Amino acid sequence: METTAPSARERILTTAHDLFYRDGIRATGVDRLIAESGVAKLTFYRHFASKDDLVRAFLDYRHARWMAWFVDALGRHGASEGLGLQPLVGAMEEWFRDPAFRGCAFINSVVEVGASVQGAADTARRHKHEMEQVIAELLPPELQGTARAARAQAVGVALDGAVLRAQMGDVEGALAALRGLL
Repeated sequence: METTAPSARERILTTAHDLFYRDGIRATGVDRLIAESGVAKLTFYRHFASKDDLVRAFLDYRHARWMAWFVDALGRHGASEGLGLQPLVGAMEEWFRDPAFRGCAFINSVVEVGASVQGAADTARRHKHEMEQVIAELLPPELQGTARAARAQAVGVALDGAVLRAQMGDVEGALAALRGLL
């Protein structure tokens, strides 16, 4: 069975994903991205006119990957529409204990590049909003409308705090805080 090798664009993007998330955006130079993705400089710039273009593509790519993982992880931990937030704790514990865990790529990116990369903060806000929509589906059905949206947003903000706590090395404290939401 023949498998297709990833395209140059895919190699650049997955390399950027891994390096930006692990080491940071500013700490990862274009020359390193080119070397580690195994493409020529001209090929890199044919796909991404600037590092900022690559950062925006990385954020979109990370969003799609993380959201797919999040929904799948919630399902693995027993999520079902309207049955509560308990699966959220299991999913977060899975992520926090992953050796590759380095916190939220969106929070990290906004802190690191802020307004210097046009659109980065917008992508981060969209990511958080979509995460809150998934969380809202877990909430009891009697919670409707703006009350449901407000509760999902509060849980999302608490989740961001737990992610930061876990990123600082206090996984148990982060999980205990999330359990307190139940």
